[in-house]
Amino acid sequence: MSNAPSDPLSPLSSPDSLALLRRIADALERLAPAAMPQADFAAADAFVWQAAARRLSPVPKVSRVEMSLLRGIDRVRDMLAENTQRFAKSLPANNALLWGARGMGKSSLVKAVHAEINHTRPDASRPLKLIEIHREDIETLPELMALLRADPHRFIVFCDDLSFDSDDTSYKSLKAVLEGGIEGRPDNVIFYATSNRRHLLPRDMMENERSTAINPGEAVEEKVSLSDRFGLWLGFHKCSQDEYLDMVFGYIDHLGLQGDREAFRAEALEWATTRGARSGRTAWQFIQDLAGRLGQPI
Repeated sequence: MSNAPSDPLSPLSSPDSLALLRRIADALERLAPAAMPQADFAAADAFVWQAAARRLSPVPKVSRVEMSLLRGIDRVRDMLAENTQRFAKSLPANNALLWGARGMGKSSLVKAVHAEINHTRPDASRPLKLIEIHREDIETLPELMALLRADPHRFIVFCDDLSFDSDDTSYKSLKAVLEGGIEGRPDNVIFYATSNRRHLLPRDMMENERSTAINPGEAVEEKVSLSDRFGLWLGFHKCSQDEYLDMVFGYIDHLGLQGDREAFRAEALEWATTRGARSGRTAWQFIQDLAGRLGQPI
C-alpha cells in the first residue's frame, strides 16, 4: 500500500474546504437529537416525566394518603396491592386500569400502594419507583420505556385521568408499549392508569363511530381494544352514606379532631348534600374545612 502523502492540490485540502467541512460537521451535530440525560434514581422514590426535556424530575415528597385512611374500596385496594406486590417480587403481574366515579380514591390508591410496598418489602436497598407521565405526553411513552428498560429498579409508570378524544391518535403509542410493539413492555415496568371511563373513550364518540363507519364494528374496535391491554380492571363506584361517614370519621380520628361527633356527622352530611356528591374527595374537603374552623393544622 502506498504511503505517499495526499495530493496538496486536492480541493479538499484547501483551508476554505476544511473550514466548510468543519461547519457542516458542526451543523450536523447541532441537528442530531440530544443524548437523553441519565436519571439519578437514588434521588427519590417518585419522579415526574418531563417530556419536553426528556428527563425525569425527582419528587422529594409525594402528596399521598395513608392506606388505612382509604375506606369503602377494600376489594380493589387488596387486588391492586397484591398485583403490585407480585410485580415488586419480579413475579408476573398485570397492567391496571382504575376506572369509575370521581373522587373515590383511584390515584390516591396507586400512590398509597406504592408507599406501602416500599415500607414493607425486605429489599429496602432497591425500592420500587413511581413514575408519573402526564396524559398529554403519552406519545413519548416509548422513549420513557427505553430509559427505564436497562435500569435494575422496578417501575410503576402511572398516568392519572387517562382518556382520549375523537381526533387523538396518541393512544396508539400506549397500545404498542403495553402489548403490541416489537419490544413490548419492559419486564421491570408496569403501567397503572386512572380514568372516569371504562373504555377510555366518551360514549358519544363511540356511537358516532358506529353510525358513520362503513364497518361499524372495526371502526370502534381499534380504540376500544386499548382497555383490553390492561389485564386488571378495578371499578370504583359511588359510596353510600355510611361509607362516606366512615371516611369522615376515619380522618377525624387520625387527625385527633376534638368536638361533638353528632355535630360533625350532621355537618358532614350537609357538606355532601350541598356538593351533590358523596366521595372520598368530598370527605377530605369537609375535613379541611373542619380542621380550619377548629384552628388545627393538618
